[in-house]
Amino acid sequence: MTAPRARVRAVRLGARSIAALVLVSAVGVVAFCWPFLAPPDSGLSAHAEDAPWLFAALLVLLVAVVAATISESGLGPKAVAMLGVLAATGAALRPVGAGTAGIEPMFFLLVLSGRVLGPGFGFVLGSVTMFASALLTGGVGPWMPFQMLAMGWFTMGAGLLPGQVRLRGRGEVLLLACYGFVAAFAYGTIMNLAGWPFMGALTSNIAFDPHAAVPANLARFTAYCLATSMGWDLGRALCTVVLTLVLGPALLRALRRATRRAAFETAVTFDAPAE
Repeated sequence: MTAPRARVRAVRLGARSIAALVLVSAVGVVAFCWPFLAPPDSGLSAHAEDAPWLFAALLVLLVAVVAATISESGLGPKAVAMLGVLAATGAALRPVGAGTAGIEPMFFLLVLSGRVLGPGFGFVLGSVTMFASALLTGGVGPWMPFQMLAMGWFTMGAGLLPGQVRLRGRGEVLLLACYGFVAAFAYGTIMNLAGWPFMGALTSNIAFDPHAAVPANLARFTAYCLATSMGWDLGRALCTVVLTLVLGPALLRALRRATRRAAFETAVTFDAPAE
């Protein structure tokens, strides 16, 4: 029986990269979940005035994570080229179904790429793809760093799934389809957290109330998700599942073949010139 191939990662996470990821993730959790972390008497309504500062801080931290990951791993030109190709493809796929029931084919591409190339490459790819798509579609705004962080988590999670070496075939595709379905809803839910607190009194029965207790705001947030994004998230999840089941096997083989041929972890050497 042939032994399974060792997994090759385009970006290996070292100590500094992991520390930077943990820091950014911790800041991101606070940035997303502050309505449920601060007490009702903390004057949360003033937070809306701080949104530009939060935007700048998150963007700087995300760039720092990417820089730390690249510098520590010694990301070579072949990995940079693959990152550019996949990010450009994902950015081009995002507007394909924009405005049509949440059909976003870029999600399935990022799931499979994170699975094959590892969590480090996955986080960088998710963040860079969302940044590139924002520039492509004119979607630059205070929400962009939240999207970059959420997509980085989404793609990195695919690289952390079990069975990276031995699980292949239908079982792996089903695992990725299930992950894509759950993660598509998770992405939509946490992105709702980025905008929900700033609705004000436009929809008073489901808007964030800075003076209400946590259970009351959880009920409001649940109602907000059901009323505004459930259909879109369901469309994104179903699109991800269908594309993963139909195109996943072929794309996984293509990504693994490209990864083997790129030989990211092989040191580049140059022969001495003939005398």
